[in-house]
Amino acid sequence: MSEWLVLSIAMAAACAVVLTIVVINHRRITDDDDPSETPDVIEYMTMMIGVVYAIVLGLAIAGVWEARSAAQETVRQEAQALHEISARAEVYPADVRTRIRADVDAYVSYVVGDEWRHMSEREELSERGTELLDRIRRDVTDYRPADDHEGQAYQPLVDQVAVVDDARGARGQSAGATMPGVVWFGLIIGALVTVGLIFTLQIRRTGRELLLAGLFSAMIAFLLFLIWDFDAPFGRGISATATPFTDLFPHLTD
Repeated sequence: MSEWLVLSIAMAAACAVVLTIVVINHRRITDDDDPSETPDVIEYMTMMIGVVYAIVLGLAIAGVWEARSAAQETVRQEAQALHEISARAEVYPADVRTRIRADVDAYVSYVVGDEWRHMSEREELSERGTELLDRIRRDVTDYRPADDHEGQAYQPLVDQVAVVDDARGARGQSAGATMPGVVWFGLIIGALVTVGLIFTLQIRRTGRELLLAGLFSAMIAFLLFLIWDFDAPFGRGISATATPFTDLFPHLTD
């Protein structure tokens, strides 16, 4: 099911539940009921709970967005380091240079074509990707420089392999959900309480009040969906992309 369809259903369901309860409550109101008798303390508590929940939502959104941005940055670092390996291998003999670049291209092609889907489905790195990276490491470290010029390029190449390995490890750690279950419990319960407090203010069935109640509940549903979508940096719609790989290795996507 499309994630945007899930969002639409969630928002529509939230609106429908709120509006249904309002209509049912309206039918049970007696003729002598006075909506102006809502105690001031209830209005104050409703306002404070709404403010606190808004802060919690803001912190949650900031947290998952930061995790997504960090995941995208690790992808950029990994792609840039691989590009540097391919470029710095220019000083090596043709057969060594060709082997290094071929293994780098094989790794990038696998990451973009297969491992990205593997991370999305299983929330972990694949063993095949690790094997391809080990092959690049052996290509670089097993070669013995023949002169000073090649020797000066050797250590930077080894360092770039280490950068790739470190960025790959960080990418693997970001593959799963970042929001703990207890936080989700608090967000959902908070949403129910916040929306439920609408009814303590004796909301009526006027068009304006129904519209505001529906929009408020839909906004809460949208923000929760946004947090859920950002929560898996590589697994959902608004996720980190493989664009740095395709930008630095355009010949692999032709």
